[in-house]
Amino acid sequence: MHDVLNPVEILRHLWGLRNLCMKLSRKAILVRYRGSLLGFLWAFVQPLMMLAVYTFVFSVIFEAKWGQDMDQGRLSFALALFVGILTFNIIGDTVNASPQLILGHANFVKKVVFPLEVLPLVKLIESIVFSSLGLVVLLAAQLIHDHRLSWTLIFLPIVWLPVGLFALGWSYVIASLGVFIRDIGSITGVAVSMLFFLSPIFYPLSAVPESLKIYCRLNPIAVFVQDARRVVLWGQMPDWPWLCGYFFISLATLVVGFAWFMKSKKAFADVL
Repeated sequence: MHDVLNPVEILRHLWGLRNLCMKLSRKAILVRYRGSLLGFLWAFVQPLMMLAVYTFVFSVIFEAKWGQDMDQGRLSFALALFVGILTFNIIGDTVNASPQLILGHANFVKKVVFPLEVLPLVKLIESIVFSSLGLVVLLAAQLIHDHRLSWTLIFLPIVWLPVGLFALGWSYVIASLGVFIRDIGSITGVAVSMLFFLSPIFYPLSAVPESLKIYCRLNPIAVFVQDARRVVLWGQMPDWPWLCGYFFISLATLVVGFAWFMKSKKAFADVL
């Protein structure tokens, strides 16, 4: 690549690695449940069990409500919570795995022909696949709850696009730092946990005091989660001005992260 700061060149380069990426992603997904009793069915059973637990704990025990003007059926809080978790997990799972991406594939570093930049992308695809499988469970529950799906669901890929770009950009930065700073994994784990609770996942954005809402919206995950709920559950359009703004911020994150990774990877072999 001649211009690592050109987003078009970056996307073209990553697109050129699509065959290798798909092969590695397929392997990573299949390995995840290899040897288990239910095998790939766990990809559906696990989110189904999570949804059941969320429904029982928050709707039955705590009798939690999600806002004042939304349908207050028993599943409503659990569905809103689950959409938030699925959206956040695309970022959380990708970023949490990043510190070990290069360290766990040290044998690839010595191979000059192997494009190390494919590894964060493989992890991102794996995270998106499992969030999508969880989404299938969520949509089935929504059909049971509302007897319909909102047509605005077609906008979810547009909402999740900047989520993926944002996650990939940070993954490149953290994967690179993981080679030089071995305890970056501990820092990343704490940071992701803090971000999880500081984002409106367990609570609606309307519950945030008015004076603090603008600061909450400065967290891109808050906008991503809120828009995912709008298009999946509430039949509303995304908040286009905020979503478009964070799309360009996410794209810039990818460009900077990718440029940092490509520059620093030249030293990986010396460190490992």
